[in-house]
Amino acid sequence: MSPQSSGAAAVLTTRTEAHDGVDVVIVAGEIDRMADGSPVLAAVDALRERPSAGLVLDLGAVTFFGSAGINLLVAVVRRLRSANVPLAIVAESRVVLRPLAISGVDALLTVRPDLRGALAALRSVPPQRRR
Repeated sequence: MSPQSSGAAAVLTTRTEAHDGVDVVIVAGEIDRMADGSPVLAAVDALRERPSAGLVLDLGAVTFFGSAGINLLVAVVRRLRSANVPLAIVAESRVVLRPLAISGVDALLTVRPDLRGALAALRSVPPQRRR
């Protein structure tokens, strides 16, 4: 997706997939104060309602990641920890990695550059940490 230049509201979309018991939420677009993170939280909340071996939040198609993105990830971490669902993040672009590092939020997360690595990280989580 290209950056918005017309002044229109930024578009944030999500798509959910399942990979052998692990749910994957693929996020695309801009995560900033104009693009409400509620589609991501709605997807996470829907997944919390049923048994899951974990959740991968794939931010590979995110084109802007500001403080709203940091706040969104903190909210996701809190929700999943309360449900005892392990989380991994897919991110390889500087757009996402730099704000995570600067804010220190990367220390709360398992971040991998691709889906395969994120799925492997979740599968290595001890069963007692799973639902």
